[in-house]
Amino acid sequence: MLEAAEHKASDQSDFELLRLARDVLATEAAALQLVRDRLDQSFCRAAVLLYETAGRGGSVIVTGMGKAGLVGQKIAATLASTGTPAHSLHPADAMHGDLGRISTGDVVLAFSYSGETDEVVRLIGPIRKIGAQIVAITAREQSKLARNADVAVVLGAIEEACPLRLAPSASTTAMMAVGDALAFVVSRMRSFQAENFAEFHPGGSLGRLTAPVDEIMRTGEQLRLAHFKATVREALIDTHKQGRRTGALLLVDDSGVLRGIFTDADLARLLEQRREADLDRPVAELMNTQPTVIPLGTVVRDAIAILSTRKFSQLPVLDRAGRPVGILDVTDLIGLAPQAAAEKPADSTDTDAGKRAA
Repeated sequence: MLEAAEHKASDQSDFELLRLARDVLATEAAALQLVRDRLDQSFCRAAVLLYETAGRGGSVIVTGMGKAGLVGQKIAATLASTGTPAHSLHPADAMHGDLGRISTGDVVLAFSYSGETDEVVRLIGPIRKIGAQIVAITAREQSKLARNADVAVVLGAIEEACPLRLAPSASTTAMMAVGDALAFVVSRMRSFQAENFAEFHPGGSLGRLTAPVDEIMRTGEQLRLAHFKATVREALIDTHKQGRRTGALLLVDDSGVLRGIFTDADLARLLEQRREADLDRPVAELMNTQPTVIPLGTVVRDAIAILSTRKFSQLPVLDRAGRPVGILDVTDLIGLAPQAAAEKPADSTDTDAGKRAA
């Protein structure tokens, strides 16, 4: 029987397979639209309950059985990463000792499409005895879970995307989306910012993108600093360094305040135009006196957006007094943000000094 079924499946044309796949996606998209339109004040009450619980030092305990439980695990992770303390609890484990993870000030966020899942419903009494509150995500308003919850977010009937209309599919997609909506609404209520997000994501490219530029910028000996009254030749010689170098001279005054920037692209332009004599002119006459800069504390993601949008390669970082304390070079960001690096032009520069001086 199985071999016959496999043979039959192999006879499906690409057109038929794609049609089925698109039908699944269309059904799930339609389910999300339905649930979106059905949301009411109960969602707001649920968000407030989660927000107030975290504000009192409590946690959100997320539970569910089967596919709904897997959805709950993801939502617990999303809540935790966006500023709301949350933990996942398997209902079977809860009945065998793990109820000790729930405290009086907590909220249990319970996922059950039917609202009648035995393993979840059995938790209601013990949770009440502990003194925690319950928020239910379910399809049925008159289910045991919904009737015994402090707040029930009712999704309503949802047609599954499974061709047999049996396997949880559109229903779990809807529960996932509503859980995400709760997490992000509560995050907004908490005024959760990019810097807070970075605190919970210190590893990987995501953590680096939301970190301050202070953590990855070039500093100290890696900066090419010269006095703005020097000639181009003197500035180049004074800033010559072994090893890794940036493609920009940062020109400062006696107080160390940035007065302008002169890039390798500017130097290349002089040589291409056979203006070698300009090497002995004051760099102040050729530098860009209004370069784009960023302050300390700027988020890396925002710095990458500036480099990508403005189409140049170096971005000076200044302290409050206007002194350069670092520089971001696009070559340091290639592995971190391939898309931004891909938009980098062949002759990227942050100056039109050559054009002005020509």
